[in-house]
Amino acid sequence: MKYLLVANWKMAPESAREARALFIAVKKAARTARAKVVVCPPFPFLSLLAQDAKTGKVSLGAQDVSAVKRAAHTGEVSARMLSSLSVRYAIIGHSERRAEGETDEIVSAKVRGALESKIIPIVCVGERVRDGDARYFDELSRQVKGSLSGLSRKAAEKITIAYEPVWAVGEQALRADTPEGTEEMALFVRKTLADMFGEKTARAIPILYGGSVSEKNAKDFLLRGGVQGLLVGRASQTAKSFSAIIACVRSL
Repeated sequence: MKYLLVANWKMAPESAREARALFIAVKKAARTARAKVVVCPPFPFLSLLAQDAKTGKVSLGAQDVSAVKRAAHTGEVSARMLSSLSVRYAIIGHSERRAEGETDEIVSAKVRGALESKIIPIVCVGERVRDGDARYFDELSRQVKGSLSGLSRKAAEKITIAYEPVWAVGEQALRADTPEGTEEMALFVRKTLADMFGEKTARAIPILYGGSVSEKNAKDFLLRGGVQGLLVGRASQTAKSFSAIIACVRSL
């Protein structure tokens, strides 16, 4: 099985020189990886890294994509623009974007637009709180269904899901999830996908875990979390940490 490791650099590093050095280090670490590796830098560095991404085993991804195709939308970046830079993946619906007002309807429009430009959407879903009465299952179900509304079964086969519980994401994270907790949620997400698109399609959709992933817990999530890869935030911003995560896949 080939895992998918996605590096979400968020708003780092601060210079083009640092971005290229980090990307080259990741390419070197990925040479012998038993995984697909995707790097999602900030928008200003995509053009810089596009040439480096043409060789080696690392694909280029974007951290977001516009919900609109064209028109007067200042500051927006369209899927066609990304595709012209050989961007193959796009993170869509990250919890940090949702916290700024991005709705399931907007996520759904972005997913469809990305697919039209042959960009693979990495659709982020996850509950805000894992409460004691299991209402978080309802929240997660609504999010999956809303974010993927309007997709055909054939289109759904081309997406990737990233399960990232909001309480485990970012500098204010309470903690990472446990592999056992993630496995339960991954099974629930897959059941929801099966209800929407059928069991065969649901089984074909990769599910990643994201949320305080580090070189210390990555292997456990891949072995026991019921997921097919990882969405890595802070730990992907340094070559040492992300290279260690890539290396752990070789030992599985």
